[in-house]
Amino acid sequence: MMVADPDISSETETGENKPVGFSRRNFLIGGSAAVGLVVAWAIWPRSYEPNISAAENEEIFGAYLKLSKEGQITVVVPQSEMGQGVYTILPQILADELGADWRTIAVEPAPINPLYANSFLAQQWAETLLPPGAGALTDKEMAAWLSKNVATRNDFIVTADSASIAAYAGSFREAGAAARVLLSKAAGEKWDVAWESCIVENGFVSNGDKKLRFGELVADALKQELPDPIPLRSSPVNNLVGQDVPRLDMPAKLDGSANFAGDVRLPDLVYASLRQGPIGATRLKSFNREGASKITGLVDVVEHDKWIAAVATNWWAANQALDKMSPMFETTGLLPDSDTIDATLEKALEDGAGKRLASRGETEPAFDEHTNIRSIYRVEAALHAPIETRTATADFRDGRLELWLATQAPAAAVKAAADAAEISTDNVTLYQMLAGGSFGRNLDSKIAAQVAFIAKKMARPVQLIWSRAEEMMHDHYRPPAAARLDAATDKAGRIQALQIKVAAPATAREQSKRVVQGMNEIKAMQASIDEADSKAVEGADVIYNIANFSLDHHPAYIGAPTGNWRSNAHSYNAFFVESFIDELAAKAKIEPLSYRMQMMSGRPRLARCLTGVAAMAGWDGGLDGSGQGLACHSMRGGHIAVIVRANRGDSGLRVRRISATVDVGRIIHPDIARQQIEGGIIYGLAMALGAATRFHKGLPLARRLSDLSLPRLAEIPPIQIEFIRSEEDPVGVEEIGVPAVAPAIANALFSATGLRFRQLPLFSEAS
Repeated sequence: MMVADPDISSETETGENKPVGFSRRNFLIGGSAAVGLVVAWAIWPRSYEPNISAAENEEIFGAYLKLSKEGQITVVVPQSEMGQGVYTILPQILADELGADWRTIAVEPAPINPLYANSFLAQQWAETLLPPGAGALTDKEMAAWLSKNVATRNDFIVTADSASIAAYAGSFREAGAAARVLLSKAAGEKWDVAWESCIVENGFVSNGDKKLRFGELVADALKQELPDPIPLRSSPVNNLVGQDVPRLDMPAKLDGSANFAGDVRLPDLVYASLRQGPIGATRLKSFNREGASKITGLVDVVEHDKWIAAVATNWWAANQALDKMSPMFETTGLLPDSDTIDATLEKALEDGAGKRLASRGETEPAFDEHTNIRSIYRVEAALHAPIETRTATADFRDGRLELWLATQAPAAAVKAAADAAEISTDNVTLYQMLAGGSFGRNLDSKIAAQVAFIAKKMARPVQLIWSRAEEMMHDHYRPPAAARLDAATDKAGRIQALQIKVAAPATAREQSKRVVQGMNEIKAMQASIDEADSKAVEGADVIYNIANFSLDHHPAYIGAPTGNWRSNAHSYNAFFVESFIDELAAKAKIEPLSYRMQMMSGRPRLARCLTGVAAMAGWDGGLDGSGQGLACHSMRGGHIAVIVRANRGDSGLRVRRISATVDVGRIIHPDIARQQIEGGIIYGLAMALGAATRFHKGLPLARRLSDLSLPRLAEIPPIQIEFIRSEEDPVGVEEIGVPAVAPAIANALFSATGLRFRQLPLFSEAS
């Protein structure tokens, strides 16, 4: 359960009174004030107390942990469980440091509380929240301080960008260590021994032949004081980290007791479906209510100026009623259309004012002296297509709203719901549900506002479910993008200079305006026009040792909302770069692996991935007709190399095998890591084959899953994965499997057919 913004903070002020207008809710960055505005705003010391609930037999040990007198350990996780295993991995880190018996561990979602702020992700997003040109701030120590304070004061508890381990591993380890020390002190006091001499493992505290269970020490442990700093284990005794412990969410998912958003059932519950008009500034113009009068089970119709909903005793009746009512919408302004989008991206590349976001050396002299090679690459907009469409349940009674929803941005969802119901966020209780996949889709809080509005009108519990068509027509798409890559090569074919220009919307800035500032889709898009976005070119700042390099972003306004999508801009930029590198290798008549390895100076971890996958997959050099293709990529501290064996037959593409070698640092849970890499690889395969849409008159052409050309189970090839053993800090594994797959497939097809594919999905264009 998540209670929105409870009265949990205690504030002390020093010096002058707090200036009017600044609060944890209304922090705004703008104009010339960007550099110094936070100094006065965040100087007041604050402390926050945990607001988790405890049963009669439980005691709260900080924000992340509860211990019962029977020895049950409940770990509180502030990240959305979307199948990525965060409900297991973070508790595993805490339990390992605590010295717990894994069989006693349970998990529950965290409430909204500044203590759970994702300051790590806030720092990654910091530049997207600052005015254009202020990005230099994010390179300094001030950025970390700024991000932490903004995240804390705005309840920035966001799940995104594979950041859960990087953001919370330290806090969970410290929470486990703190509880271990308190239990040891309680035991040491009982036995009149130094607490440092006590051993904590497998749910017991022992000293010599004396041994006590955790539950026997809970009451006395709360009376102890913590040392500063809290001592961490030099080497874990429990050895849970690195083991395939049973997933905490798996038993409930296997027996059907796990609750997703669509599983919520309340007394007197009714079901709603809705219709929205084309993408853009749309309003509801008319509908034929009489047309739905004969639908059995119809309860009511709820009108909003931007959408219409039918409410019935079952969802099918509600959806049928909308069909019968034939709602009409009126849209003004630019309607996204793929022909226009193509022209916009092309114009942005050729004539747009690009912003240089990375550079090394001098590119112009090299282009004057050497052979110039140019290629243009494109990708279409991609859809999330989660199995569970947007679903939420709400109950509005006596001025209070209860909300059941899977969300990656709980504070934003609560704010959207409160605004729609015209109540304070203090009067909204959010119950965080499991998500059956999301891939960034659950950062959108629109459905929270819609279901709150309907529930208030109906004065009874309502479950709102978007149809598949609504889900796909009103997605926040992975943006379409285009790139122009220019290389200057010497007589041996080696790259002397590389220039990359990427035309794409400022998606990350648009996303931040929606999630953090609460803007609607249209305002967020319009406010991001012509804003350079460093995250739009993530993955294009090449991993190779090229002395002369430049990277520019050319902002492009496409008229369709865009947002996070599994691996974000890495998904298309890796395709651009790795396909082009393969082109250059072919023109130089150098085997693709050797061509890459000669540019691996100073990149030992990625080089090891390349040589490892070559050995595992039996790399044959990508000879003409062999059908083997190679690609590699680095992102967020992780590294991967992929080899694909594929060919093009009469029935289309056939991928015969995908092999990958991965370095993601120290692995917390090997089986979950493998599952995530495998899932990412299949996602990359789907991106290569389809998962995309074009637009016509404000609507995407893809309306059903069958329109996406997704690979079926029988079409999934054998997947080989090897992890490189590493003691580097662990990094997120949820997305790194995606980016290198599509270019590896394209390169394999070039090897098999001699055709170079420069557009995603593949087969939409070849040359």
